[in-house]
Amino acid sequence: MPSNVSEAWPELPYAAWKETAATLQLWTQIVGKVRLVLTPWLNHSWHVTLYVTARGMSTGPMPVDGGALEIEFDFIDHVLWFRRSDGRFRQLVLKPMAVAEFYTEAMVALRALGVDVRINEMPNEIADAIPFPDDALHASYDAEAAVRFHRVLLSTHEVFAHFRSGFVGKVSPVHFFWGSFDLAVTRFSGRRAPPHPGGVPNLPDAVAREAYSHEVSSAGFWPGGGALDYAAFYSYAYPAPQGFAEARVRPAEAFFSNELGEFILPYDAVRTAREPAQALMDFLQTSYEAAADLGRWDRAALECPLGEPGEVRRL
Repeated sequence: MPSNVSEAWPELPYAAWKETAATLQLWTQIVGKVRLVLTPWLNHSWHVTLYVTARGMSTGPMPVDGGALEIEFDFIDHVLWFRRSDGRFRQLVLKPMAVAEFYTEAMVALRALGVDVRINEMPNEIADAIPFPDDALHASYDAEAAVRFHRVLLSTHEVFAHFRSGFVGKVSPVHFFWGSFDLAVTRFSGRRAPPHPGGVPNLPDAVAREAYSHEVSSAGFWPGGGALDYAAFYSYAYPAPQGFAEARVRPAEAFFSNELGEFILPYDAVRTAREPAQALMDFLQTSYEAAADLGRWDRAALECPLGEPGEVRRL
């Protein structure tokens, strides 16, 4: 494999960094909950997500006292930046530390910048969760693994963003959900969906029902954990149309997980492919087509050619 490909799609064995992944998920939840408190509700909880940046992940600007606050994980210099639009800033060095310590230091930094914010201290979407101020269990930070994770997010974001450009219907940004710890992009048919059953650990059913208020075909990248002990791409439909699980999806390594109710493509299948970006695009397109065709979406009205740099979209 050419070096530029291996650098863009590095190895990310979950077993080697699962403790760091678990700790980092909780750190991102603390930061994400600050955004939750400071920004108005946006459909499908899009107001709480983080965004991939050239150096890590960011909240983007959040309104505070007539100005803005941004919090960014920098996985190159391994710093959590707190920046206000008036030029003030604070930083928290990313290193092995307990979630409880990270939480305390983050709140201290915010107060030093004049931001008095109170968040829900219970993690979301995690079974048997420990409140942030009490969590001395999760305290790992492998800097090299964080760099690799960020590289995977950057490469995945590029493909997801290109895939997103082929849809003129309602489609989400490419964004990172800290609750489930995954990067996702979602297309909508435009039709209402049946009420979601809820039941997500430590997540109000009302939030799940609002998130899935309309029919979706959603895809994402997940670094592993729980039902999967490896990093993988996923794609699902809600509601899943009849025959969805039996649909043929490319590349050949993709399969339908009955346990998860979604198509899975192991990250290593993409990483080691001759053309990783094309392999991932094939997965995104064919799993979407399965959802759209079986769900009888109006594809002619919703789709357009993939966007290209500097070229106006053809009508």
